[in-house]
Amino acid sequence: MIMAFQSTPSAAHFRLNAFAGVWEGDERVAASAWTSEGKASAEFSGEALFGGFFLEQRYRQTRDGAVSFEARNVFGFDASDKTYKLYQFDTAGFAPPVPASGEWNGNELVLMKTSPRGSQRTVFTFENEDCYRMGVSFSPAGSDTWQEVVSGVYRRASPTSSNLS
Repeated sequence: MIMAFQSTPSAAHFRLNAFAGVWEGDERVAASAWTSEGKASAEFSGEALFGGFFLEQRYRQTRDGAVSFEARNVFGFDASDKTYKLYQFDTAGFAPPVPASGEWNGNELVLMKTSPRGSQRTVFTFENEDCYRMGVSFSPAGSDTWQEVVSGVYRRASPTSSNLS
């Protein structure tokens, strides 16, 4: 059986380029099982991969002058079910059993994922091409209550990515 594949990214793939470049912002971190409540600063660096099929985003959060959390996010568009996917690997160390999945609604990308620990909702809202908001909330397994994890406002610092490795 010969598998057909898409040789060029679609407009849906290129929509993820909204995250490309370097972004900086201030965050509000909620108290959770993983950390205490407080303020943080964050930097994202996003770069298109494989001709635009995916976008890798590197994230670094700093609290009290020290790096407190890091993540590597890989965004993509799944043409088979017409949804956006987000795989996140981070310093919490949990391997994602499945990606977060969702879609754009106007200027807002909403992604959801469920694991044995519970459900997570991540919302990115673009105010314009140089400013977006992110909010992450979590609902523990067996609960229907959503708790804020982190929220922030990020501004474009550079149109190209930096190396946050």
